[in-house]
Amino acid sequence: MLLGTQKVNQHNHLEIGGCDAVELAAEFGTPLYVVDEALVTHNCVVYKQAFDREYGDYAIAYAGKAFIVTAMCALMAKLDMWLDVASAGELYTALKGNFPPERILFHGNYKTLQELQMAIAYGVGFVVVDSFVELDQLSSTAQAAGRIQPILIRCNPGVDPHTHRLISTGKEDSKFGFNIKDGSAMAAVKRALELPGIELHGIHCHIGSQLLEVTPYTEAAPVMTGFLKQVRDEVGVVLSVLDMGGGLGIRYLPEHHPPSIDELARSLSRAVLEGIAEAGLSKPKLFVEPGRSIVGEAGTTLYTVGPIKEVNIPEPPGKRVYVSVDGGLSDNPRPALYDALYSALIANKAGDEPTYDYTISGRHCETDMLIPHIKLPRVETGDILAVQSTGAYNYSMASNYNRFTRPPVVFVRDGKVDLVVRRETLDDLLKCDLLPDRLA
Repeated sequence: MLLGTQKVNQHNHLEIGGCDAVELAAEFGTPLYVVDEALVTHNCVVYKQAFDREYGDYAIAYAGKAFIVTAMCALMAKLDMWLDVASAGELYTALKGNFPPERILFHGNYKTLQELQMAIAYGVGFVVVDSFVELDQLSSTAQAAGRIQPILIRCNPGVDPHTHRLISTGKEDSKFGFNIKDGSAMAAVKRALELPGIELHGIHCHIGSQLLEVTPYTEAAPVMTGFLKQVRDEVGVVLSVLDMGGGLGIRYLPEHHPPSIDELARSLSRAVLEGIAEAGLSKPKLFVEPGRSIVGEAGTTLYTVGPIKEVNIPEPPGKRVYVSVDGGLSDNPRPALYDALYSALIANKAGDEPTYDYTISGRHCETDMLIPHIKLPRVETGDILAVQSTGAYNYSMASNYNRFTRPPVVFVRDGKVDLVVRRETLDDLLKCDLLPDRLA
């Protein structure tokens, strides 16, 4: 499964963005995150064109939680995207990447007082409010700063997104948002309209992640437009923004067939427009917040193959061949968290027929199984394994477990490579450690 600008070059090597993956591994070491900048750019352009065509008054906000570094923020700014962030760290990264704060949405079910102060001080476009406590804190903080902070209310539409339970966020039983059905969302709207220092512009929802069908979006849209009508009818206010969140899935395996960006834009826009027409409302500005579908397939992680071990297994009787690589849980925790599955190929044998069965394991002190079952060409120690579709959440969730250093990140495009995150050093691991005199 080749993605984006990937191809097999004349050396039988995987090539990404015009750069030989084997040469990238040799130059920067492994593990290495490689981001196909052209594919990221293409996906952003397609999103904008699709929603411009299908809806008209729209904004595309890249979901920074998927993958955020200063270079990514700078690229999003260059492409005239909006950006959503969910912590002081993500906001600070965006600001250091020269992203315009007025095009930032600040998310989170628990924003600290310091984060609210930071959002107000830098003038973020919208704070997406998630609780009554936050409403009150934001109001008093904005007043103290002499500011009026624009907000959206995060609502829970009670829709089952049919995805993994840990990334399902739109059901009634959720830590996120105000429940529409039990009246909490309306109570939040009324409270927001009463409070000084804040200005309510609209409502937001996010139903889940890695969605492989458009049905959850088309089910959520009438709930959200119905709530806009309810707000107008009960309090006489017509809200100007409807944010439907993100969540569109990607291809992790060849058999995955997620909706296209065009299909999402067409189905969601029509559902919103139908709901607005039925409610007799003027058309709100429509926000969507894609993350994974922008950067997921644009990412590839390169590993060096180490020990290869054949073991006898009792159930079912037979043999398993373990291929160990020089990364794993610390650079990709998703298999452990979500039973996530990935496809891969041998970068230095990219055109060879995959005829042998392997299990890809990491080198951490856990079971640390990256890929339970995969067919590859004959694998040898020293080969370069390229795991596909690792652009979303892999770098974001990377850790220093076992005191591993986190991998570097490179952007590749048109045969050029830019190092955008250097590899951590062993000294980096110790930079926050303190040794008390009594233990020295």
